[in-house]
Amino acid sequence: MPALRTAVLFGATLTTGLGAGLFYSYSCSVMPGLARADDRSFIEVMQRINVAILNGWFMLSFLGALVLIGVAGVLELRGGSRTVLLWIGAAAVFQLAMLVITGAVSVPLNDRLAAAGAPGHIADPAAVRAAFEDTWVRWNLIRALTCTAAFGCIAWALRLSARIPEAG
Repeated sequence: MPALRTAVLFGATLTTGLGAGLFYSYSCSVMPGLARADDRSFIEVMQRINVAILNGWFMLSFLGALVLIGVAGVLELRGGSRTVLLWIGAAAVFQLAMLVITGAVSVPLNDRLAAAGAPGHIADPAAVRAAFEDTWVRWNLIRALTCTAAFGCIAWALRLSARIPEAG
């Protein structure tokens, strides 16, 4: 059981780190790069990204991280350390916050951007962009911070679990 706990905790750490890195990358490179694009190009690229990102690899880290954090918590509860469990719980809270932000803010913004139509057929691309960009960028930064906090917590839980001798 200790090997399984460690493996699941490692998987949770890895997938959480991938998610944090994704949101971080958007915050420090993708969105600042797109900020320099004209309105139609900005809309077209974001629409294409929003379609392309819905794939299994993304979902593995996006949803898999919380699942693995939950499984790690259950395994830790069944014979691990209370201290490690608290760090796993903190990671779960941060990861869940990211999912709530995504569902409440990012997805509706992405849906409205998609519903605006093809960039060449939008009457006022500047207005469409203005209704999307600042809010999306701000909340993506918050997602990056919550995922990074989740990553820090789950990484610390993994570190602590390696230091705690097994009973038995």
